Amino acid sequence: MIDKTIETMAQAVASIHDGATVMIGGFGNAGMPAALIDALIEQGARDLTIVNNNAGNGETGLAALLKAKRVRKIICSFPRQADSQVFDALYRAGEIELELTPQGNLAERIRAAGAGIGGFFSPTGYGTLLAEGKETRTINGKHYVLESPIHADFALIKALHGDRWGNLVYRKTARNFGPIMATAAKVTIAQVTRIVELGELDPEHIVTPGIFVQRVVQEEAQGGKQ
Repeated sequence: MIDKTIETMAQAVASIHDGATVMIGGFGNAGMPAALIDALIEQGARDLTIVNNNAGNGETGLAALLKAKRVRKIICSFPRQADSQVFDALYRAGEIELELTPQGNLAERIRAAGAGIGGFFSPTGYGTLLAEGKETRTINGKHYVLESPIHADFALIKALHGDRWGNLVYRKTARNFGPIMATAAKVTIAQVTRIVELGELDPEHIVTPGIFVQRVVQEEAQGGKQ
């Protein structure tokens, strides 16, 4: 019997190792798997490379992981905002490495990894510092930069509901990067509001099929499994 449900957040992240590349879903706080991040902080893995849209808000969630100094490098599109003081301080002190990637390129680099694509040409970034050291090409009179896929050891994502096979549905825009991150990681761990029975999810509404998910854990605040 296939059963990918995990009892606790701690068990779900237990295998994340030092030096791992970890994708974390979320557009700011929307869709961010905060409970999984808190468990990862408690777990203690360090020297991580984090792939996320931004670099944390305030001092909770991803920002808390940065503040604990568990992150060696972050790949993101929007590292600075009004409440990104944790990242800002670490970067100015030379304690974290940044790979800045425009948001469209970030999404496509993740998607390319999941689709098995070796690279793609994008016009975004041509003629800027972001194109330094990368192959460029002119196609039909337009300039492009070769971008590489981003693969990950783990993906931490948040969904609304999931079943024991790992099928997931999301809540509106909280889905953001979750579906593509699930395809690009060796191990995808999904934090869900509720684990439902098989057949309860409408097949037409499933966004992430269970084949891309290895662990499903329910939020403790919702009761039942944590």
